Amino acid sequence: MKGGNVGDLDEAITFLRDVLELRPSGHCDRSSLLLWLAHCLSHRYDNQGAVADLEEAVTLGRAALELHLPGYSGRAVSLSNLANDLRRRFQKHAQMDDLEEAIELHRAALELRLSGHPERSSSLHCLALCLSNRYDSQGAVADLEEAVTLGRAALELRLPGHSGRAVSLNNLANDLRKRFRKHARMDDLEEAIKLHRAALELRLSGHPERSSSLHCLALCLSNRYDSQGAVADLEEAVTLGRAALGLRLPGHSGRAVSLSNLANDLRTRFQKHAQMDDLEEAIKLHHAALDLRLSGHPERSSSLHCLALCLSNRYDSQGAVADLEEAVTLGRAALELRVPGHSGRAVSLSNLANDLRRRFQKHAQMDDLEEAIELHRAALELRLSGHPERSSSLHCLALCLSNRYDSKGAVADLEEAVTLGRAALELRLPGHSGRAVSLNNLANDLRTRFRKHARMDDLEEAIKLHRAALELRPSGHPERSSSLHCLALCLSNRYDNQGVVADLEEAVTLGRATLELRLPGHSGRAVSLYNLADDLKTRFQKHAQTDDLEEAIKLYRAVLELHPSGHPALSSSLGSLALCLSIRYDCQGAVADLEEAVALAHAALELCPPGHPGHDSSVNRLSVTIRKGFQKRTLSHDLENPIGLRRAALELFPSGHPYRLSLLRSLALCLLYRYDNQEVVGDLEEAVSLGRAALALCPPSHPNRASSLHDLAQSLAKHFCLQSIAADVDEAIALEREALQ
Repeated sequence: MKGGNVGDLDEAITFLRDVLELRPSGHCDRSSLLLWLAHCLSHRYDNQGAVADLEEAVTLGRAALELHLPGYSGRAVSLSNLANDLRRRFQKHAQMDDLEEAIELHRAALELRLSGHPERSSSLHCLALCLSNRYDSQGAVADLEEAVTLGRAALELRLPGHSGRAVSLNNLANDLRKRFRKHARMDDLEEAIKLHRAALELRLSGHPERSSSLHCLALCLSNRYDSQGAVADLEEAVTLGRAALGLRLPGHSGRAVSLSNLANDLRTRFQKHAQMDDLEEAIKLHHAALDLRLSGHPERSSSLHCLALCLSNRYDSQGAVADLEEAVTLGRAALELRVPGHSGRAVSLSNLANDLRRRFQKHAQMDDLEEAIELHRAALELRLSGHPERSSSLHCLALCLSNRYDSKGAVADLEEAVTLGRAALELRLPGHSGRAVSLNNLANDLRTRFRKHARMDDLEEAIKLHRAALELRPSGHPERSSSLHCLALCLSNRYDNQGVVADLEEAVTLGRATLELRLPGHSGRAVSLYNLADDLKTRFQKHAQTDDLEEAIKLYRAVLELHPSGHPALSSSLGSLALCLSIRYDCQGAVADLEEAVALAHAALELCPPGHPGHDSSVNRLSVTIRKGFQKRTLSHDLENPIGLRRAALELFPSGHPYRLSLLRSLALCLLYRYDNQEVVGDLEEAVSLGRAALALCPPSHPNRASSLHDLAQSLAKHFCLQSIAADVDEAIALEREALQ
């Protein structure tokens, strides 16, 4: 009747109601009429979804069963039909009492349909469905095992040509897939795929259940791709998913799930091939599924969750902050629907935490990182020993704690990150898809701990782990450049500690290999340029090969082009280039190198105010560079910004420093020059003060006392011309007389 003329069904129901009124209690046909009317109402519910029809069908079915006492020929069919309606009601309202009663009734019907009974296969099949539903709700493996056993028995009775063979093939395949997802036995999945293909062959174009077979086969192929990585499975899953969606037009009850599953497969294909078209389509399909899963829909949380994943992926690829913000919002909404006890709560906790960590990495808001840590801890509590995703929670929590250590410096965070990283790695045995990333991240934390405590054991282990990760990331692997880069850093650190030139040479080689993989536009290109430049500068300091220094300078300049104003690493890049130019000045004596070095060092210091972690090193770098200039007398009057540089230099040379006198006099002269050109009175006032300070450093017999007397006299004379204060001119004359002596 399903899919037939609704008017005929309505007419049949009206007719049966009329006849039933003519068959009072006790009439021999009353039980049959009750049974048929319940059957018609149940079909109308399937077509139109009116719950009142289902409720009446259950009521009538109970009445029919009461009349079909044990021994009555129609008792088995009454038991079976009432059980089917109770299962329908369970699927609507999720009341376990309905499902429990349905199972009890189907068992009773099966006892009446012995071997050879024409409806035995139906009872086997329907009881299997109920047990599969109970497994979905309660997770008792015994229910799933019995469902598989009953499904096989039903299929054996439904030989080729039997009208119910396709549905038995389909449902047994579904239960085998469930068992695969529980125990990960590939035999179950392989058999499920074989059965779904057989069902699909029986459900030709135009068959009302063809879309179901297409959809279920796609799910199995997607699962096999996840397990074995055969791209052909993923491609076929996408093709079948599209075909299923094409049959499930707007209004079809299965449209939302087809939209969602096709979107999931497209996202999986995006993760394989990085084709943005796949991700864009996945986002579009998930939005469409979400529109069909309104508030209260049992799968709404799934659509919210999956859409958040896609938006997070798009943020990773394109960097649009709006995608990340929406992912966080959707993740929160999904988590609110997945209350404690929900099977998807742990994954929602984990994914929301991952997005909050991403947002922390973007905006450095500690609240995001703190919440991410809290959520990952909650997920870890739900993923006990033996849980397939426990290693993921250990790994992700370790990442967050490592980030918090980088921000706050609490050693306890770093220690816990190392402990969690080791635990994750122990669960990710050789062959595990996440082993390489666990090797890499534990190695990074060990290197961080080495930099804190200088224990060589940590660095040696980090090098060993990075080498192991690199072996798992062969040519073409998207993370190979990361392993090359991190291993180079560790070897560079070991060279700094032990001086083995082979470590430095390998670090340079690995750095070049990394840079070759990080082409222009790659997010890690700047840091690779910087670190390779550092290693080349170090090698120059060892072997004095000018080519190394020239290449280092070239690379540092390339880094600066990638670090615009406001970039957090700009000060470091400015300082490193300044140091290389200063070294080249030492070797070649080109004043332009020293001038640029001072300008760059000063710019770096401006980005590192007191309290900044790079302040002390920036002060030292500028101090050393300016000292060179004064030693060689190359920075007297020819700098582009002499006043600003001399002010900065004065801060670097405290009272008593041998260069302080020359800086005071030089700055005073610069201010006088600017006063002559711009007539800024403050410049003249400051020049007088600086002149007095310089003179105070020149006691009688000091070789620079006469010139300091003259400089101050000149400043006072200009001051007299400005304000006509007699004391100024009197003092100027006295100073000049002393200078002449």
